[in-house]
Amino acid sequence: MTSVLPETRGTVGPPPPFDPELGAALAVIGEQLPSALTAEMIEPMRAGSVLADVSDEELARDGAFTVVRRGVPGPAGDPDVELLILTPTGHNTALPGIYHTHGGGMVIGNNRTGIEAMQDWAAEVPSVIVSVEYRLAPEHPHPAPVEDCYAGLVWTFEHAAELGIDPERIVIAGASAGGGLAAGVALLARDRGGPALFGQMLLCPMIDDRNDTPSAIQMAGRGVWDRTANDTGWTALLGAARGGSEVSPYAAPARATDLSNLPPAFIDVGSAETFRDEDVAYASRIWQAGGQAELHVWPGGFHGFDLMVPQAAISVEARAARVRWLKRLLGA
Repeated sequence: MTSVLPETRGTVGPPPPFDPELGAALAVIGEQLPSALTAEMIEPMRAGSVLADVSDEELARDGAFTVVRRGVPGPAGDPDVELLILTPTGHNTALPGIYHTHGGGMVIGNNRTGIEAMQDWAAEVPSVIVSVEYRLAPEHPHPAPVEDCYAGLVWTFEHAAELGIDPERIVIAGASAGGGLAAGVALLARDRGGPALFGQMLLCPMIDDRNDTPSAIQMAGRGVWDRTANDTGWTALLGAARGGSEVSPYAAPARATDLSNLPPAFIDVGSAETFRDEDVAYASRIWQAGGQAELHVWPGGFHGFDLMVPQAAISVEARAARVRWLKRLLGA
């Protein structure tokens, strides 16, 4: 179906410039990953190599991690979910846990997508990584993805001792759509009296289905994951409800009216990406509710810049900031 993009909520000037190192890489990136994803492109992207899988052997990193796949109960009445569990070797005491919800715009990816970044963190802050395989939209619209993620988290907490995880030090982490799911799961856990998360790492999170901020307008047709792509992802997840008055905060956490009593958050985003304004607003609202949030807006960063151009100076700094936050949070 053809969607009509909403009007913006603010005055819009010209887009901010890309960081020079990042901008130079965009032409090459655009050949494989166009800015404007449409519904017709979802299946070809799933079949393509944009989000190529890493093998168990690669994940083991020459014996640094054990790699286990585990089917666990999904939401009531729904299929099991698969958890990919990576455990650092050589540790005899319970470690913190990183519960990972992968990115992919709600429509592509799997529980291996982006997990290598979690392993880099665990190399510096030894942690057990649990990455959840959730059902994708549009075949499985809301609430399937967030409920799958929540079910996997509940199982992880209940089996923490078996997994070698300290249940009092579990951080949920995700990028892009995974960041939105991480924020949604944190809200669900609070509201259901569920697992007490120790922190939430929200990397360029996709949290507002209204798609009408100044940054969404500025980045239309530019960078990675523009306004059209965002419309495609949210429409896949929410259908005709997207942008309306009845959208659940567990689907689009920016819709939440109460951001109190949430675990400490790390939120980062690029200044030259669609999600900039919604992510800055989310951090501000956490502070306004009396909560803790560390916010980074990386100047000239496009969506997912640190994964796509890892050698850029700003990418190196962004990754280091995340590890520093984890070390402070976990006392490592």
